[in-house]
Amino acid sequence: MIPIRDTYRSRNYPIVNMLIIATNVFLFVVETAQGEMLERFIFTFGLVPARYTVPEISAYFTPAQQFIALFSFMFLHGGFLHLAGNMWSLYIFGDNVEDKLGPIRYLLFYLCCGWISGLAHLFINAQSQVPTIGASGAIAGVMGAYLVLYPRSKILTLIPIFIIPYFIEIPAFFFLGIWFFLQFLSAMGTSADAAGIAWWAHIGGFVFGIVLLHVFSKVPEIGMTQQMRQTTARARSPRLHLIKSTETDNTANLYGQITISPLEARTGTRKLVSVPWGRQSKLINVSVPPGIAQGTLLRLMRLGRLRDDGERGDLYLRVLVES
Repeated sequence: MIPIRDTYRSRNYPIVNMLIIATNVFLFVVETAQGEMLERFIFTFGLVPARYTVPEISAYFTPAQQFIALFSFMFLHGGFLHLAGNMWSLYIFGDNVEDKLGPIRYLLFYLCCGWISGLAHLFINAQSQVPTIGASGAIAGVMGAYLVLYPRSKILTLIPIFIIPYFIEIPAFFFLGIWFFLQFLSAMGTSADAAGIAWWAHIGGFVFGIVLLHVFSKVPEIGMTQQMRQTTARARSPRLHLIKSTETDNTANLYGQITISPLEARTGTRKLVSVPWGRQSKLINVSVPPGIAQGTLLRLMRLGRLRDDGERGDLYLRVLVES
């Protein structure tokens, strides 16, 4: 299963979340440029528990290096797939949490989740000499906060069936609950030195993300946050839409709805729509003409149900304009 996006749209552009993603990508480029010095780079800026518990090892590092590593480890990654998976999860869940907390509180929240997840890994694996890197612990904290804030949201998930893409909406509490359960099973069944994967950092980040959400929610917003909210307000709806169609007559026609922003209603837009097609789904491009009015029906010919004569009905999409 590959998560595509959540169905709860944030009201503001997640500027801090995108800056965090950009920072991770930039530092990954710096990391890959180390060449033969990569191992030393990872051991210096990654989180190695033995550096803090074994005096013979900690003697090789300055106090500044020890302190920096407690934060720098969450901005490094073990490969492109590791980076891509983490950043995609952060992209999906981080915007809504930032939308709730505001950019300043969200930045502090993210850093605290990553730091505490690192401490959880250090405490559980105090003697480990394996460097741990990655944003997974901090992102787990974001996912924990998302679970509390939007438990009834749905995660639009891609399930590849051979070469045919199939999209399904999975409730957030189920999606994240399964994720947490798998992390716990992995932590219980894997030794600390098996692969350098900080399962307990994931668990610690997730749990403390829930706790820290309540703490940061009580911290009042500053005036800068309100100014940033006005500047970063979204003007467009998501590119991909999943249509929940219904059949209301005997002509095999299907009916659904698509939501766009006022700006898109004025200027026109194109959306990628997942349309029910038997037991699977079909992706189509839908053009919304400029100047479209609230409640207008868009007719998509021959995208409805199959009739007895072998022809298909039509799909009608009602346009909803929401700010």
